[in-house]
Amino acid sequence: MLLLDQRPLGAIVLDIEGTTTDIAFVKNTLFPYAEERLEAFMAELAPTAEGQAVLAQVRAEVGDASLSEADCTAHLLAWAQADKKVTPLKAVQGMIWEEGYRTKAYYSHVYDDAAAHLQEWHRRGAPLYIYSSGSIAAQKLLFAHTIVGDLTPCFSGYFDTTTGAKVDAASYGKIADALGLAPEQLLFLSDHGGELAAAQQAGWQVYGVQRPGTADFDPSLPVIRHFGELPISFGDD
Repeated sequence: MLLLDQRPLGAIVLDIEGTTTDIAFVKNTLFPYAEERLEAFMAELAPTAEGQAVLAQVRAEVGDASLSEADCTAHLLAWAQADKKVTPLKAVQGMIWEEGYRTKAYYSHVYDDAAAHLQEWHRRGAPLYIYSSGSIAAQKLLFAHTIVGDLTPCFSGYFDTTTGAKVDAASYGKIADALGLAPEQLLFLSDHGGELAAAQQAGWQVYGVQRPGTADFDPSLPVIRHFGELPISFGDD
């Protein structure tokens, strides 16, 4: 049995940026790569069914069904430059990043302690999930191509902004329903105070993850600096 502070725990849900992965990798490698490729990539993608779906999502997001292909691409580029968490941008970024991983333009970063404990928790039978603002496809790519190898076998599932905003308590209610678990049986790990507050509001257990450069958390929040500090145990320990 999985336990947190000796209380039964049904699953662990993790953020990516600043939690399992250095924000610098996403900010300095993935985002610039996608932004540089975005216009040319959309020109190639637009005639395809996937491209048409993206354009439809952009038009819906903007609220203008007559928006031209060029204007849709301009909106995507502006959202990318502003780091907006909008679903059509995340979908396109994920496709571009797949190209980068496939061509070995980069490998994704993962903290040593995160990699070691994710593999150990998985080996011990802990159900692990990801909830990130990046698309599910992008999440899988990141963990499939890390500096320590493929970590996707560690995870039972993934959630993204199609579930809802990460600072909205209702999103965490939806995840609990999807997993068939009571909120108090779920643990969320994140470096973002607003996300942790939303999860707490939904009844989840939470821990802030304080990595180098992470802003200080509210003093009321339990905080760890590496995954080894998390008071997790297993029934057979």
